[in-house]
Amino acid sequence: MTPGLLVPLLDYAAVLVFALTGALVASRAQLDLVGFIFFATLTGIGGGTVRDLILNRDAIFWVGQPELILLTSGAAVLVFFTAHLFESRYRLIVWLDAFALSVAVPAGAGIALQAGVSPVVVVAMGVVTGTFGGLIRDVVGNELPMVLKQGELYVTAAFGGAVAAVVLIGVGMPRPVALIFCGLVVMALRAGSLLLGWSLPTYRARPPRADKNNR
Repeated sequence: MTPGLLVPLLDYAAVLVFALTGALVASRAQLDLVGFIFFATLTGIGGGTVRDLILNRDAIFWVGQPELILLTSGAAVLVFFTAHLFESRYRLIVWLDAFALSVAVPAGAGIALQAGVSPVVVVAMGVVTGTFGGLIRDVVGNELPMVLKQGELYVTAAFGGAVAAVVLIGVGMPRPVALIFCGLVVMALRAGSLLLGWSLPTYRARPPRADKNNR
């Protein structure tokens, strides 16, 4: 599979799955159908919009592909009529979000690679594409943002996957294969955090040292 085919496929998948999570958040807020569509669309296109603005692309991706709005709207309608079937909608949101993250990060990195930017920017665009849609969803929905949950790998998972893609491409791996490995790394880190409690050390506040002059 060529990068020209894989990257748009990843972008479409990320939009769809993130849209499903946005609609599920709308169901938790008990919104009407228009609210579902709003949340699904905001979440589905949020990360990619920020990415395209930063990269100064000729057209924001969904402006050039308006069918993506129909895709997010369809996802919203689907969830509106089926959300009640799931016993734990929050758990479903978490795992759908993890999958969306694992396809959005390589999509963002792939688009940045096509733009010819530096490896540092490639990593940053992978992280931005993967995290901003969910961040916007949670902030607007008055939910605790998943990116800020203590003791979980989220941004770290996105960062690790994007770095893996850059390193693998740097050592000569074909770009499509490297992007697939990127997604696998993201999913492995996120799933490991959710299932096994993987995390990084967090900052712990310490009492200030006593000033010897005040003793």
